[in-house]
This record gives sequence, structure tokens and C-alpha cells, in this order.
Amino acid sequence: MPCSSSSSAAPPGVSRRLCLQSAAALALHASVPVVALAQGAASAPTAANAVQPSVPDPDTLGDWPAAQAQALVERIVARNQLPSGLVQRLIGQAQYVPTVARLILPGPPGKKNWRVYRSRFLDALRIDAGSDFMQEFGVWFAKAQQRYGVPPHIVAGILGVETIYGRNMGNFRVADALTTLALRYPTQAPRDRSAYFGVQLGDFLQWCAQDGRNPLQVRGSYAGAIGMPQFMPENILKYAVDFDDAGSIDLINDPADAIGSVASYLAAKGWVAGQPTHFALQVPSDLSADTLATLLAPDITPSFTADQLAAMGLPLLPQARAYAGKLAVVQLPNAGAAPDYVLGTDNFYVVTRYNHSAFYALAVIELGEVVSAAAAAAGAASAG
Repeated sequence: MPCSSSSSAAPPGVSRRLCLQSAAALALHASVPVVALAQGAASAPTAANAVQPSVPDPDTLGDWPAAQAQALVERIVARNQLPSGLVQRLIGQAQYVPTVARLILPGPPGKKNWRVYRSRFLDALRIDAGSDFMQEFGVWFAKAQQRYGVPPHIVAGILGVETIYGRNMGNFRVADALTTLALRYPTQAPRDRSAYFGVQLGDFLQWCAQDGRNPLQVRGSYAGAIGMPQFMPENILKYAVDFDDAGSIDLINDPADAIGSVASYLAAKGWVAGQPTHFALQVPSDLSADTLATLLAPDITPSFTADQLAAMGLPLLPQARAYAGKLAVVQLPNAGAAPDYVLGTDNFYVVTRYNHSAFYALAVIELGEVVSAAAAAAGAASAG
């Protein structure tokens, strides 16, 4: 049945979104033997309503390693309170993807180069797309800052670095990617992360059940990250929000939910409203190697007061000298050239919770600043 926007009970966009979700629910019922999707509850089980684990039928588990697949089904049933038959059938329909197993491996070792890394993200495509995105959805950026204290440029920077504002959200079936990494994680990897991806698979199926999505149709990154902000399923359940009160959380098609969810995540990780993210720093060429090693040892974790840094011979800008919290001396290598440095605050550290990399955090911050300035200039020009 085609979607109609003629309902007077909700705005057209909301009506259409709810209609699409109903269609996804119908598709889910058609593709898997749903034993009551409502049992995929987010609440903890009780003695009266707990879904009882059952012995998986190997014939429904496809070509996956039988013992591992059976154990994974049991863990998902227990943790996510989903019907055993549903989980078995979905795992059985997932396909092994060799490309996923290859991409999850670390790349060849090479010299880190901050300036090259930065140039990949502060490019015309992202800046233009980000300016347009911020102008179109500025009201949601403002509401996110009001509710969570996270400024628009930080949220915009993350959405730009992650997916170019929804233009590149990944084209792997999430069910395939997560099952591949949960059951056939590459043995040549430095460490086995299959247990982590098994948890993500269970949380993905729970999210799909709650929102009536067909898990065989959701697409994302090779690691199973979803939507404009590239949330892993566990983070969708923990931090994603229905920011425009549309009735469900949609990080793929709904910019409001994507914006609100990024701000929600950063707030939950400890974002402090009004605090800067970092200060510029010039490290003296005559600073001793031992002192520099001491300063760099905590990496991105803020560990030194401004007074301590000054006493160790660092020249601080007045803003950094007046900063009351602790700071991290963050080194940004430039391959064979001299490294750059910044002083990271607690908020800089919070951005690295999204991706544990100083390169990533500073690229997010700087892209967001440039995009925000471009959006403001475009808005002023059109108003004038």
C-alpha cells in the first residue's frame, strides 16, 4: 500500500516516516519467522516474561561454524531477550563477506602525517556539503546545544568526517558484516574481537525488532556502523534519541535524530558546556627529550595543570594559562617534518571517545569550525 501524507494527525514528513516503518515491519515478518517481535524488549527480563534459551537447530544456521553459531544464538537470546527462532533464522540468512574480514585488519605500518590526514577531511566537498547541511537543519543544531550543551560545530564536524553529512553511510548489509566479524573474525588479526561484534549483532537485532526494521535490509560500514553518525548498534540503544519526536529513532534518514544523537553521546561521555577543546602550543626546540617524554606519556588524557606545564618550560597562551582544568600535551606527527602540538582539554578527550585518535578529534574540530563559518557567511549573504 503506498504511503500517504494526507493524514491530519501528523506533519507530512512524520506520516511518511511512520508509513515507511510499517512497511519495514511487514518486510521483517515476511523474511523471518517472527515469534513475537515485542519480546525484543529493552527492559530487563523477569521470571514471568524472560525468553527461555533453546537449543539452536544447526540446519537453520547456514554455513557458519556450528558450535560458535549455536553459542552466539544463546548469548543473544539471553542478553537481548529475542526469540531463539528469530535469531537462528537471521544468522542463518546472513552471508560471509570476505571484504569485511579484510577491511577489519589494520593497514600496513607507515609514518603518521597529521597534515596529510587533515587535508583528507578539510576539503571543498565536505565544507560545501556541511555549509548546506547546517543552513538547512540549523534549528536542530541549536536545539541540541540547548539540551546537551554541545556546540553546533562539534556535531557538524563529526557528521562531516563520518559520512559527509549522510552521503557515504556504507553499503554493506549490517547483518552480514556483524555476523562475519562475530563468527569468522580473521585469525591473522592482532587480537580477536569476535566477542565484541557478537554483542553488536545482538544489539542490532534488538534495535531492528524494536523499530520494526528488516535487519536484512539495513546497510552500513564494514564494521557494522549505521547512519549519518555511524553509531555502532550498542551506542544506538544507549545514546541515540528520537530528537524530533517522530515515534522512532532513525539515524539513516532523519537529520534531526542524527544531530541530537551525536550531541547526546558526547554529553554522556562528559562534555562540559562552554569549555574549549584545545589551545595552540609551540614546544620549544630546546626542551629536553626527558621532559618531552614526560609530557607525552599520558597521551590524550588531560593530566597537567597550566602551572605544571609552565614550570616544565612550556610557553602557554594567556587563554591556556587561565584554564582551570587539566591539559594534555598532544603531539601530531608529520612524518619526516616537525610535529604539531596542541593542548587538549577534557572536551578534546570527550571527542576522542567517538574515535580514539587525536588526529580524528582535531579534524572534527577544525572541519566543524570551517563549516560553521561557511554556513554563517552564506546565511548572511542570502539575508543581505
